[in-house]
Amino acid sequence: MNNSLRFCLVLHNHQPIGNFDHVFEQAYRDSYLPFLEVFEGYADLQLSLHTSGPLVEWLDAHHPDYLDRLAALVQAGRIEIIGGAFYEPILTMIPSRDRRGQILCFRHWLEDRLGARVRGAWIPERVWEQNLASDLNQAGVAYTVLDDFHFRNAGLQPEQLVGSYLTEDDGRTLSIFPGSERLRYLIPFGQPQETIDYLREIGERHPGAVIVFGDDGEKFGTWPETHKHCYQDGWLIRFLDALVANRDWLKTTTLGEAFDTVPPIGRIYLPEGSYREMTEWALPVRQQMVYEDLVREMRHDPRWERIRPFVRGGYWRNFRVKYPEVNEMYSRMMMVSRRLAEAEGQVHPPRALEGARRELYRAQCNCSYWHGAFGGVYLPHLRNAVFHHLIAADNLLDQVLEEPAGRVRIDTDDYDFDARPELQLVNDRLMALLDPADGGQLYELDVRSICHNLLATFTRRPEAYHRKVVAKPEDGGDECASIHDRVVFKQRGLERELHYDLEPRKSLIDHFYDNDASFDAVRRGEAQERGDFSSGGYTARLRRSPDRVQALLSRQGNAWGIPLTLTKAVKLVPASSTLELAYQIEGLPADAELHFAIEFNFAGLPAEADDRFFYQTDRSGLGHLGTPLDLGDAADLGLVDQWLGIDVRLSTSRPAGFWAFPVAAVSQSEGGIERIHQSVVVMPHWHVRGDRDGRWSVTLQLDLDTSLAESRRAAEAEATAEVTAAGA
Repeated sequence: MNNSLRFCLVLHNHQPIGNFDHVFEQAYRDSYLPFLEVFEGYADLQLSLHTSGPLVEWLDAHHPDYLDRLAALVQAGRIEIIGGAFYEPILTMIPSRDRRGQILCFRHWLEDRLGARVRGAWIPERVWEQNLASDLNQAGVAYTVLDDFHFRNAGLQPEQLVGSYLTEDDGRTLSIFPGSERLRYLIPFGQPQETIDYLREIGERHPGAVIVFGDDGEKFGTWPETHKHCYQDGWLIRFLDALVANRDWLKTTTLGEAFDTVPPIGRIYLPEGSYREMTEWALPVRQQMVYEDLVREMRHDPRWERIRPFVRGGYWRNFRVKYPEVNEMYSRMMMVSRRLAEAEGQVHPPRALEGARRELYRAQCNCSYWHGAFGGVYLPHLRNAVFHHLIAADNLLDQVLEEPAGRVRIDTDDYDFDARPELQLVNDRLMALLDPADGGQLYELDVRSICHNLLATFTRRPEAYHRKVVAKPEDGGDECASIHDRVVFKQRGLERELHYDLEPRKSLIDHFYDNDASFDAVRRGEAQERGDFSSGGYTARLRRSPDRVQALLSRQGNAWGIPLTLTKAVKLVPASSTLELAYQIEGLPADAELHFAIEFNFAGLPAEADDRFFYQTDRSGLGHLGTPLDLGDAADLGLVDQWLGIDVRLSTSRPAGFWAFPVAAVSQSEGGIERIHQSVVVMPHWHVRGDRDGRWSVTLQLDLDTSLAESRRAAEAEATAEVTAAGA
């Protein structure tokens, strides 16, 4: 067999926007650098490499010599650089203008820095819809790689998946290579000879075939136990040696070379999809468990191989349904994208918008918009990063559009695409979003000076893998296996942490509890809701004047069967970092007390750190932000995060009991199943009794002081200026 098979190694190296610097560094040390060092020694081998924008920017800043070595291999013809969208968005999730913009922006960056000719594109998470073909074509992309799972879903048989196929949309064509799922599980977890035997079998049956391995470069050192397996135990050297030893019939090449020399097998139109595991994760939890059980039951059935090609999971976009937090980020991203598009017709020169555009693109990074074997939306630092860049983009647009500093406004629109209007209050310090149809909740609160959304929270819900937590199987942590096959518990007692929330973990959530409801019952989610206000619909009225705006939300509901009217007002004035809140309850009995509570959640303020703590008026510390608090007859409660540089203080006109406690979720990620802090609950509560007219009222202030962050930023700017002046 003389060069009867072309084998394309396609590696995808990626770290998300918002990931910790030490994670980037560890992945570099464990995967990217050692792989390059080994590969450099094999002059007869080629590969295609996609390094995502967030990672390549980090490498350029921290290890530019690594990129210089890549550039040398590019010039030698040994590495082909694969492009794509700069900041690794799910392409189907962002507007066409942003898809094309990201792809073109990244191509120019790669060509300038690496001297590469970029013709191929990586499809993040291999999430495909047919209309992508025309956008990719218009952005200059000639070919890409998807999983063979996509092709099987289109009705192709395994023996047909031995080369590229041509697809088309709106008269524009694109070549697509099928990536082998079998190889994804063999490399690097099987013995190298197993891969050689598999490729030899294909080559004997299909001379001239093109077979593609396309998967994460982190499998070669960053995934659990793989660094030892690949480098200390020598798997990678044995694998590359095996490729060289078989080069008489096995040509290791690039996607670009295969595209140039091997015509497409035929034409194909692929249904929407992703890789197989992702489609399973996108299912609703109950259906996901049914799916998993069915596959487990059928895998030994002799009919399974005939049935399996017709079995598939869910639709990626339904992550926005499965996790409302994903839809919140998506809809906020769409607000910024639309605003940027509108500004393009108003701003000259257009390059004045480049800063805002880059911030938008960064916020589109896919990793926090889904969840499966990777932490995704469960990871607070990734959600916080999305909002950070969206708020930064808005701030830059304000500067370019010369928005007046003393403005304040209130608007209404269907911001989250649920066919019901939401409310937006904004000044130059804060932006608040309210949802009248869902409990009148405050679901986003942007502190613009530090680009932080205090309501990037997460609501705890059942997950299919929670069955593993309850069952507590044997820990497989010492095995070198695919993350899809491992069960590792990073903490003990996680089964005791499985709590699920009945309402979103947002703010201005209105509760009525039994009079004797205890702090522990509320904290555990066991206190029974006695009213219909926490998730019921509120009517909304907007009040505007030059010096203030107010949202007035009202609901006629009941608690314990007693008809009540609850009205809450949210006021914002220019140049203020304070939300002024007013509550009134009407229809209260004069001869009985009702237990009323207002729930606030604050995200991005981690627990169990000495520089993040509770305090009261006298500034006395009450413990770190993971400390459960049950305070009586208090007028305020404050939360300080010195690292973030914010002081959050909630004060009330009537003395209140204050409950405060952390919220943590049990999440699965590539490292194992673990407990992750999500938010801090602060809940003032009262036993209310109506006056002679059946009314009770209270006012609250939510003060958000970022003077610490701003003074620190000013000091850093001054120090930088001094260094610059000294150098000059």
